[in-house]
Amino acid sequence: EWMYRQNWIAGGVVDSIAEDMVRSGIDIIATTDPQQVMEMQTGLTRLGIWDALLNCIKWSRLYGGSLAVLQLEGQDLSTPLRICSIGKDQFRGLSIYDRWQVEPDLTRMIQSGPNIGLPEYYVVVSAVDDSGQPTFGTEIHYSRCVRMIGIQLPFFQAITEDYWGESVLERIYDRMLAFDTATMGAANLLDKVHLRTVGIENLREILAMGGPAEENLMKMFTYVRQMQTNEGITLLDSKDVMQTSTYSFAGMGDMIQQFAQQVAGATQIPITRLMGQSPAGLSATGEHDMRMYYDNIYSQQESRLRSGMDTILKVLHQSLYGLPAPDEMSFTFRSLWQMSATEKANNAKTITETVIGAMEAGLITTAIGMQELRQASEDTGVFTNIAPEDIEEEEELPPMPRLEEEEEQAAESPQDLNALDRIKRWLSL
Repeated sequence: EWMYRQNWIAGGVVDSIAEDMVRSGIDIIATTDPQQVMEMQTGLTRLGIWDALLNCIKWSRLYGGSLAVLQLEGQDLSTPLRICSIGKDQFRGLSIYDRWQVEPDLTRMIQSGPNIGLPEYYVVVSAVDDSGQPTFGTEIHYSRCVRMIGIQLPFFQAITEDYWGESVLERIYDRMLAFDTATMGAANLLDKVHLRTVGIENLREILAMGGPAEENLMKMFTYVRQMQTNEGITLLDSKDVMQTSTYSFAGMGDMIQQFAQQVAGATQIPITRLMGQSPAGLSATGEHDMRMYYDNIYSQQESRLRSGMDTILKVLHQSLYGLPAPDEMSFTFRSLWQMSATEKANNAKTITETVIGAMEAGLITTAIGMQELRQASEDTGVFTNIAPEDIEEEEELPPMPRLEEEEEQAAESPQDLNALDRIKRWLSL
């Protein structure tokens, strides 16, 4: 806790990965009404799910573990979660507990399933209710929790931590200490940039005599400091000698940079992200480092967040509509890599040409083509104005003949040429 509060690198190590894991959100994939997808996205924001998950990941990285507990109004937290029992608008969001606010019940362990060997119940040891009074002893069933840990520990080491993980700050402590020592050492050297040496004739004898002789010596240096401060003049006896030596900082910056690189390597966070430094080197952009970092974030999202998000979405759907989520409903984590305007334009052109080609070949209908273009609009930025009503209206129309058939009909019926031109013009947009 002291490191997190006092050291900016420790705070960045804990916060940056947590923030990036929830920054872009998810894309909900479902064959149901697209309006429901938008309502579920709104529900995630309205209930503060992303902020709660952000804190859950932060405290799991700082302390080694944390819980996000599903808050279902009127339900007993100690009972197993039954999604079908959730009533409309019963889901109230997530409550976050770090590992020191809850204590796992090690006498009751999960006997089967993907969580086998983990505690079945957690007991609240530090929390407050709506009236501000502590609620000690509240039991929480594991099925109502999204459990997060820091660094996974081997079996016997995990037992010593009550089946929690390790704080991410423990592994990098020595590298952070080395970096802080290097930077503080460089800062202390700033006071010694100019070292002044004064040669005083018979200095040993003056100090040995003490008394008025030593007092006069100290009085002389008092005047020296005053005159240097006020007038920039150094007053010395004609036989005294004064020399100034300058400390060299050559190589100091490279040494500090190497320690910074070690910290970035220990945390698996690019130095451009962790310390806000610009990429160094000829033609360096940092793109490769950031892509590797985003791949690492995606891997952690899949391994640590997917199971919990799946449960949250099912609970949210049941709470919003009073019906179970469809089996085909799924989600993907949005990419953290943001495309430039040129990349978006090229991507839009490629997708549009692909969809039009499939429509021309008769592989998909116009309505499906419109759905594909609308779904890709989040990435491409175009076709965002295709409304669900437009797609439904197109589905009610009879199938459009293939382009070759339209050309043959137009050759036989010249009056239909304008219709054919309209079709080609729409396909070319």
